[in-house]
Amino acid sequence: MTDSQGARLAAPITGRLAIIGMGLIGSSIARGARQMNIAAEISAFDAAQSVRRRVEELGLADHCADTLAGAVEGADIVVLCIPVGATGDAARDMAPFLKAGAIVSDVGSVKASVVAAITPWLPKSAHLVPAHPVAGTEYSGPDAGFAELFINRWCILTPPESAAEAAVETIRKFWLALGSNVEIMTPSHHDLVLAITRHVPHLIAYNIVGTAADLEEVTRSEVIKFSAGGFRDFTRIAASDPTMWRDVFLHNKAAVLEMLARFNRDLAAAQAMIEAGDGAGLFDLFSRTRAIRRGIIDVGQETAAADFGRRSAPLNTAAAEKPASETLR
Repeated sequence: MTDSQGARLAAPITGRLAIIGMGLIGSSIARGARQMNIAAEISAFDAAQSVRRRVEELGLADHCADTLAGAVEGADIVVLCIPVGATGDAARDMAPFLKAGAIVSDVGSVKASVVAAITPWLPKSAHLVPAHPVAGTEYSGPDAGFAELFINRWCILTPPESAAEAAVETIRKFWLALGSNVEIMTPSHHDLVLAITRHVPHLIAYNIVGTAADLEEVTRSEVIKFSAGGFRDFTRIAASDPTMWRDVFLHNKAAVLEMLARFNRDLAAAQAMIEAGDGAGLFDLFSRTRAIRRGIIDVGQETAAADFGRRSAPLNTAAAEKPASETLR
């Protein structure tokens, strides 16, 4: 067996893997686990009957249970791929059916509240090793998943201090096998880091799209038609699952509010530069932030291709596809 990225395992890491919640992340884990031979058997559960039916049609699991208990019973690893606000209830309901030595993990974007919600319900024989794969798209549902989602993306593990070293190592190998880079940090530090790198940007995206939609002087059709790069990319983020992001902000309130306060101070400073005509100050700000962008590209978390890596149709092809009245404008 190897935990190197990109190589199919000679022997599974675990016997039975249970995936609870078969949306984008859950279905991607299922596909990746199958492709990389991570588990000898995959069981799945989703609260929605329509999703369970689709999971069976796609063959994403060896067994798609009708109940949470049926999915976790006998599982060596249980991964909760559900909104963070639902993890406590899920832990309570599945606890009586967990086998001795089972490892419970999750994929939530908030960690401190998840640890607090799950810990009281788990039997002493079970191990909690929370995880957060920093990967995703704006799409959801079992059809949206793909095995390559986690390749070269970070997965942050936030085990409690009491976590067994062997359980942490198993989950580390699990995510390495899915192609992730793995880092370990405390739940509280994770929540602070993700508040500024992921949560606040989503909140800004939701708000800027809402502001554009509410403008009386600009029609909605104009906003959509002339979105170009900046607004278009805000809309991609703002298309994310509203239930998931509602729970994120409610369960990472302190860290998000702290980062929002800092952001508002910096935004006020930029506003003052514009009002004062401070070109040098604005140039310095934009130069510093541009360096951050270059750093993201340098560590392989984004492509250096123009226009955020989107390919445009060849100019002659694009023109040919437009109506004559449009190409002559």
